[in-house]
Amino acid sequence: FFFASPLCTMYSHCDVNGNNTSKYLVLTAMATGLVALSFVASHRASTALFQSPVVSSVGTVRPMPVASRISHPSSSARIPRGASVARYASGTEDAFAAESAAPAAGVAPQQAASSIMNMFLIGIPAACVAAFAYLQRRPQAPAAAAAGYGTLPLPTNAFGAGYTVSAHRGAAATRLYSSASANVETSKRSAMITEEEKRALLDKTDVFVFDCDGVIWKGDSLIEGVPETLEMLKAMGKKMFFVTNNSTKSRAGYLKKFLSLGLKVEADEIYSSSYAAAAYLESIDFPKDKKVYVIGEVGIQEELDLVGIQHIGGPADAGKVVELTPGLALDHDKDVAAVVVGFDRYFNYHKIQTAQLCINENPGCMFIATNTDAVTHLTDAQEWAGNGSMVGCIKGCTNREPTVVGKPSGFMLDNIANKFGIDKSKICMVGDRLDTDILFGQHNGTNTMLVFTGVTTPETLAKSPVNPDNLIPGIADLLTLKR
Repeated sequence: FFFASPLCTMYSHCDVNGNNTSKYLVLTAMATGLVALSFVASHRASTALFQSPVVSSVGTVRPMPVASRISHPSSSARIPRGASVARYASGTEDAFAAESAAPAAGVAPQQAASSIMNMFLIGIPAACVAAFAYLQRRPQAPAAAAAGYGTLPLPTNAFGAGYTVSAHRGAAATRLYSSASANVETSKRSAMITEEEKRALLDKTDVFVFDCDGVIWKGDSLIEGVPETLEMLKAMGKKMFFVTNNSTKSRAGYLKKFLSLGLKVEADEIYSSSYAAAAYLESIDFPKDKKVYVIGEVGIQEELDLVGIQHIGGPADAGKVVELTPGLALDHDKDVAAVVVGFDRYFNYHKIQTAQLCINENPGCMFIATNTDAVTHLTDAQEWAGNGSMVGCIKGCTNREPTVVGKPSGFMLDNIANKFGIDKSKICMVGDRLDTDILFGQHNGTNTMLVFTGVTTPETLAKSPVNPDNLIPGIADLLTLKR
């Protein structure tokens, strides 16, 4: 066991993810050593079994231990086999005359039994270690062995195709498959799309769905090469839609922005989360006698007007200050049956309190979020806190989770596919955000392409469990197909 312990330690530190050779060598050494020890035990057993109990009438003598010879007046004394060393060393030599002539009947069988037991105690573990070494060469099962580390292939639907999770073998398989916090080793795609892959993508794609912020523009600045790319795709007969989680404008407001940037698009090709909020309420037959309290800007209100839904709040509550005087109770409209939270540059405490009163005190009042984006591109100079910060405030004071109608919810994509009769497998979703754009496509059965002109960097991609189908610096890189 002194021999096996350091080898066990070596085994536990082997680099099993990259190279299994060292692991097999250690296991083989352990098995070989244990087998060698079992042969030693076998030899001792056979010697003890076949040796005669009494070799001669005076017994076969063996040297007396050194310690005994030192204490005995005759340093050359020898003890007859089977004699008591303690008694011999104490000077009672005459007592050994009888013992020398008597057979040591129990000695050899005891040695044999002990050696046979050693053989089994060493030989059986040796066989087990050898079998374990052999089994290690076989593919790992998802519920791995009891100790150490191993590489477990995830199901293809766990995080997306191409993942390999390195996890402790003692962990439950369900935890390995379900936890996104597992140590993800990116066997996922890290290389940019090739020219051949670009051509293959265009061949199988009929519709491109583009995010806007970080893909088409940043703030009010158009990203270089975008107009030429859109013109090329349109000339190839590809249909295009533009989907944004920004709710500050209605579809009509976004059409004006597209045109002001020199992009020729149609109103029905634009899908904003403000439109999604109104379309969702219309789809569930929101009562015409009820109202929506809006945290957000004019985009949500304009879309609600188009579907004939009453609303209050919005920009009208901007600048309202709550003066906390004794006995103050803020009034709220009892007819509010939904609170819609969108991006609001004039977010304030009055809006927070009104929203929590409506949700907590009006029976059946719905909580709807246009999106939960953490950050957004309001200007091309930096990232700004997104609508997720406003939604978080209302979640905190109501203990309610919102119904999210923007990306990655599939509501807008379903609307596009159903309205225009499009097969989702023929759609490619193009975006700059992993948690909204790419998941929006993956959760709803489309191909995906990540661009690096917005929020996501190669470093954040490497740390994320989300695995886009294609990577491209920017959509303008598709222009190489035109040459």
